[in-house]
Amino acid sequence: MQADFGRFTHAVMRAAPDSLAAQALRSGPAELQVDIEAVRREEEQYVSVLEKTLGLRVVRLEADEELPDCVFVEDPAVVCGNTALITRPGAPSRRKETEALKTALANLDLNIVEMTDESATLDGGDVLFTGREFFVGLSKRTNRRGAEILADTFQDYAVSTVPVLDTLHLKSFCSMAGPGLIAIGSSEAAQKALKTMQQMSDHKYDKLTVPDDLAANCIYMNLPDKGHVLIHCTPEQFPESAKVFEKLKDHMLIPVPNDEKRKVDGCLTCCSVLINKPSKLILTTSLAQISISREGLSTSTMTCSTHQQLGC
Repeated sequence: MQADFGRFTHAVMRAAPDSLAAQALRSGPAELQVDIEAVRREEEQYVSVLEKTLGLRVVRLEADEELPDCVFVEDPAVVCGNTALITRPGAPSRRKETEALKTALANLDLNIVEMTDESATLDGGDVLFTGREFFVGLSKRTNRRGAEILADTFQDYAVSTVPVLDTLHLKSFCSMAGPGLIAIGSSEAAQKALKTMQQMSDHKYDKLTVPDDLAANCIYMNLPDKGHVLIHCTPEQFPESAKVFEKLKDHMLIPVPNDEKRKVDGCLTCCSVLINKPSKLILTTSLAQISISREGLSTSTMTCSTHQQLGC
C-alpha cells in the first residue's frame, strides 16, 4: 500500500461553462434539462468542503465556453505521486481540455508526461488507483494503448485492464472508499468488473456494495487531524446507498450533492484532480552578528528556526 494513500493537500478544479447545459456530452436523454445555476451551487459546496472543511488548497481554473465538458477535470489527467500523466481523452471534443490543466499541474511543480501517441485514448475516469496498483477500464473512451502508456508512466505499480461495456467509465460504478476497500455498485456489470479485478490482482480487497452504481463513485481521503474521510452521495440522491455509507463508523462522512452534473454523466471524482504535495522543510538562519563597542566584543546568539511551507 502506498504509504500516503488518501493523503492530499491540493485540488485542481475548473468552473462549469454555460455551454455545459446544452452541449456537454451525455449518454442519457438529451431532453433532460440541466440547470446551470444548480451546477454552480453544487460546485460551490464541493469547493467549500475541500477548502473549509478539509483544509485543501484549491486551484480553480476558468471555464471555457468552447469546452462544454471542461468542468470534469479528472479525465484529462492522472496524477500519482509527483507525476501527472496528461491523457488523450477518448472524445475528440475534449482533447483541448488538457492545455489549461497541464499548465496548472506544471505550476504545482509536478513532473509532466504527455500522451502523444495518436493511437492511444485514456480518460481519467477509467483509472482506479488502489494505493497498491492501477485498474484501467477498457471502455468507449479508453483503449489498450492508453493503458500501456499509463503503465509506462507509473512503473512502480502493476496495471491491469478491466472491460467496461455498459457504462461510460470504470469509476461510474466503483471507487476506493478506504485503504483496501472498494465501493462497488450492485449491477451485473459492476459485479462482473469487480470479479475481474479480484482475479487479476495479487492483493486482497474488501468490498462495500451499494445498491446504486453511481453512488459507488465516492472520494476517499486520509488527512492529518481528520483521519479517514469519505465524500459521497446525499440521501436525497440515493437514500439506500447513503445508508450503506453510514456503516463506516471510523470515517468522517460528508454527503455532497451531484444531481445536476449527473445528468451529463458527471460523478463526484470527475470534478477534481487531487494532489499530495508534502510540505517543504525550510531552514531559516539568523547568522551570528558581531558588534564591537567601546566596552568590548559582544556576540548575539545564533538562532535557527524551522517552519513548514506548502510548496506551491
